[in-house]
Amino acid sequence: MQSLQQLLAFAETAKHQSFAQAARGLGCAPSTLAKSVLRLEASLGVKLFHRSTRQVSLTADGQRLYERCQRVLAELEELQAAAASTHSPVSGPLRIDMPIAFGRRSVLPVLAQLAQSYPALEFDLRFSDAQIDLVREGVDLAIRIGELQDSSLVARRFASQTLRLCASPAHLERHGRPRGIADLESHRALLFRMPGSGRDRPWQFSVRGEVVSLQMKGHMRLSDGDAMVQAAISGLGLVQVPDYYVEDALAAGELVELLPRLRPPAMPISAVYPSQRLLPPRVRVVIEALCKQ
Repeated sequence: MQSLQQLLAFAETAKHQSFAQAARGLGCAPSTLAKSVLRLEASLGVKLFHRSTRQVSLTADGQRLYERCQRVLAELEELQAAAASTHSPVSGPLRIDMPIAFGRRSVLPVLAQLAQSYPALEFDLRFSDAQIDLVREGVDLAIRIGELQDSSLVARRFASQTLRLCASPAHLERHGRPRGIADLESHRALLFRMPGSGRDRPWQFSVRGEVVSLQMKGHMRLSDGDAMVQAAISGLGLVQVPDYYVEDALAAGELVELLPRLRPPAMPISAVYPSQRLLPPRVRVVIEALCKQ
């Protein structure tokens, strides 16, 4: 248990980059915590921190150990939660990362119902379209769109996303309705600027069973899907966005879907979590709720 205490002291210090703040979190004296970290360094034979008078920072060896420590401590926390769940309700902090638009529309309503069913749950919800490292960020569950690239994660598919090409009736009245991909060149395109690269997202179509990507020339670039839909409703051009962005506009007749026979294949939407972790009850109830919707 002594080595576990040393790892805990190290992990808290790495998290806060301060012996004083870590000591306050653990309820001990900074000198006691610093000595514990020194003993850990001595036993491992490596330097874990660069130290200055005001703060500490991880060395390369320290960074590698910190990443492993987070996994070990997370598993211990989940073991405790699993043991406690045999005689207590679902409870505790739940950190979830999700895409902004899909999270707001589809995930948040499910979590709102869970919050009523399990009042002891504490939600920490992060809305971002960027891909994160779940272990490094301390996230319990993430919602991912598309095929899973990271083999260290487990995915439970619960929905799908289809791209739809749309335009307003007013735009089609002025410019005509495209009958094929070749006709798109005569229309203005509203393009999505990808947040990671800053590049325009290509439009995708399914042609004779194969996915074809087209890099369109647009007169307007936007970084927000809802803004793209509003621009299309205003008659500013054609837009290709996930189906959940345009469901209401299509139902209301504000937009019309184009070339539906050329829609690209649906992409999976999955709840993912690290494969090396046990699945605590608080995460399991979220996955089950998402799969039932």
